[in-house]
Parts: sequence; C-alpha cells; structure tokens
Amino acid sequence: MMDPVSIKLTPDGQLDILSKSEVAKLLDTSQSGLYHLYRKCSLAVLNSGIAMDNATELLSQYESFEIRLLQQDRGLRLELKDAPGVAFVEGKIIEGIKQLLFTVLRDIIYVSNEIHVPEESDSELITSAVFQILRNAEALRTKRSTNLVVCWGGHSIGREEYDYTKEVGYQMGLRGLDICTGCGAGVMKGPMKGATIGHAKQRNSDGRYLGISEPGIIAAEPPNPIINELVIMPDIEKRLEAFVRVAHTIVVCPGGAGTAEEILYIIGILLHPKNKNLPFPLIFTGPAGTGEYFERIDQFIGAALGPEAQSLYKIIIDDPEAVAKEALSGMRRVRKFRKARDDAYYFSWLLHIEPEFQQPFRPTRESMAALDLRRDQEPYLLAANLRRAFSGIVAGNVKEEGIRAVKEGGVFEIKGDSELMVLMDELLESFVQQQRMKLPGDKYIPCYKVVSGD
Repeated sequence: MMDPVSIKLTPDGQLDILSKSEVAKLLDTSQSGLYHLYRKCSLAVLNSGIAMDNATELLSQYESFEIRLLQQDRGLRLELKDAPGVAFVEGKIIEGIKQLLFTVLRDIIYVSNEIHVPEESDSELITSAVFQILRNAEALRTKRSTNLVVCWGGHSIGREEYDYTKEVGYQMGLRGLDICTGCGAGVMKGPMKGATIGHAKQRNSDGRYLGISEPGIIAAEPPNPIINELVIMPDIEKRLEAFVRVAHTIVVCPGGAGTAEEILYIIGILLHPKNKNLPFPLIFTGPAGTGEYFERIDQFIGAALGPEAQSLYKIIIDDPEAVAKEALSGMRRVRKFRKARDDAYYFSWLLHIEPEFQQPFRPTRESMAALDLRRDQEPYLLAANLRRAFSGIVAGNVKEEGIRAVKEGGVFEIKGDSELMVLMDELLESFVQQQRMKLPGDKYIPCYKVVSGD
C-alpha cells in the first residue's frame, strides 16, 4: 500500500461555496450528522480503480483518514489527512479523482438539503426525487440522442468474461452508444473501457461513462477510473430507478446476487400491466461457456414468474456485434415510441413503477424472514419480493451495515415455496461455485440460509 498523503484542495469551479450550516452538517460526527457518510464515500472515490468488495475492510485500512472543509472568504477548500496514496501522482491528486471527490460533496449536500422523502411516500414523490437528483447532477442531457446503454453484471468475473464485456462496449462505442454502469469493477468497468476505444476510432470526444451508485455500494466497490460522470443516489431503490429511467437499453452480463437483484427489478416492473406495450430492450449476454449460467437464470425466472417474464429479454451468447446491433435497433423503437407519446428521451416518465419497487428495504434477520416468496400472488409482486431477498444477500456480502447485521444476529433466513426455494438455493450455490459472490481468491462465507416455507 502506498504511503498516505495529506493535502489541501480547491474545487476549480465545482461547488465553490457552501453555507455555514452546510459545512456544520458535513463536519457533524453525531448520528444525525453527515460526516461519517461523507468520509466513507470520499474514501471510496480516493480508492478509485482498486479491486475491493468489502466496505468494512476498506474503512479499516484507512482508520486515520480524515476530510475537513475550510470555508474561506475566497471560497471552499478541502483538507485531506492520510488520504490513500493511490489517488496521487508526483504529489498531486489525479484530476479525475479530484472531480469525483467534489461530486460526492455535491450529491450528499443536495440530498440532505432538498430531498425529503418520508417513509411510505407515494410513487410520484419518489420518482420526482430521483429526477431532481439526476437533474442537479446534470445527468439528464436534453439535447442528447437516445443512446444510453445501461450495463449490469458482476464485479467478480474472470478474464474471459471481462474481455468479452470490453468487446461488447467496443462494438457499442463504434455505433455511438454511451455507457452507464454501477461504476465499479468487472462488468461495471469492461464495457466502458471498450467503448472508449470505439469512441476514439470514431473521433467521438464526447463519450459518456456514467456511474450511478449509492453509499452502501460505493464504499464497498470504489469507482473505476473511466467514469467521467458520477451520481450517488441515497439508497439502492432510487439507484435502480435511476438506471431504468435513464436507460434506452439494458445489457446484462453474468454476475452474482446483485445482478439477480437487478434482473428481477426490471422484469418485475415490465410485468406490470401498465407497462405491457412499452418497448424496453433487455439483452442477456456473455462469452462462450456462459450458456449454462443464463440457462439457470432463465429457468429460475420461468419457474418463479412464468413464460411472460421469459419473453421480456433476449439471450445472445458470444456475439458482441449482435448485442450492439440489437441495442441500436431497440433504441430506435424506444425513440419512436417516446416521440409518439411525447415522453422525454432523457428520462422515461411513462414507465410505471409500483411502490413495492421503490420503498427502501432494510435487510435484517426479521425483514428477510418475513418476505412473501409464494407464487400465489401477482408475478410483479413476487418479483419485487425476490428482488428484496437478493438485495439482502448483497448487503450481507459487501455493505457495512449488512455485514454487521449478520455478524450480530446470524445469517439471514429466506423462506418460500418449496420448489422455488430449491431453485433459488441452486442458483445461489452456482454463484458461489463460480466465485461470483466475492472477488477471486477470497473465501465466501454465506450470509444467508434458504429454507422451505411449505
């Protein structure tokens, strides 16, 4: 590990000034203050490009790290003490990391000041909050074409799969498509890296590499170094809604529990009757050898949610060019649909999202055991509850509060229909065997136990 660095920084036009009350909140170390959240997210950004998937481990490595705000007559300055040396070259902070550091400040202050969404808020209020955060971050480009591909998939993947995601990104970059991911490593990095080459060959200097994260995830999975736009949403549900509202196509590559959560989220939304005729291109893809992976995913979706759910996506194996062509074709359908109905190109207002997909779910031993995982309910509602189950597993795997909850209260129990639970257990076990739950080399200790509720 490189020696830590202490330094003072000016924002260079990014959020030059803060009020005294804002500075006080950011430096407040009490439970109601913002300092611990601000420090955690800033530390993650300063470790940009580092392969890690455990928030507790990251925080423990830099216990002496501090970040301070200095409000001066001429404007704002940041003071970093014992910051990760990887963020600096020849004593100067890397410019991209510096920009992301002030992005953290922007989003935390804005959400604290402007976004007030009480528990059990209605759907419209939550969607409005997602829109406002994206707008404040200047992530909604009104003059941009419908060209944003959201790429989902695992952070823990092998070299062959990673190289495949780069080729997919390259083919999309050649076609002028921009990339949005969860901003970490693996599938969150590969498509962006490939797209940079595709954009460069087309002399496209305006390529977008948008990362959308949330505090629990960014602390465990620091941003990759290609990100040139970052938005930190307040929780996983608003993060997922941001993805599907800004996406014109979603491409899913192999992953673990987090990827399963994302798949169930979008499929559950598209299963709702109000979204029946809304075009939303959804592509599952991977290199040769991942066919069995997607067969398991497809089998699970069919058993849990039925053939209609299986009709919502297309599986393309080992053909990056076909993926890019399908994405481009799908976007044209999306553009035609939105133009005919006066829906915004940059944010899909017509996409209907039920509160079950929006209300924050806090995984505890009690809340996980109480999930309704029976098939005698509307498929979109079962998808919402399955999404929560996988979200809890992600929290128990990588998030600071989830790891603590499992350590203090024991593993999460997941109960439901017997046949469904068998399939879920087999799916999760396949993720473990393929090392999709932790970075290669790390031993995975399950944070869950699947049991039959029959």
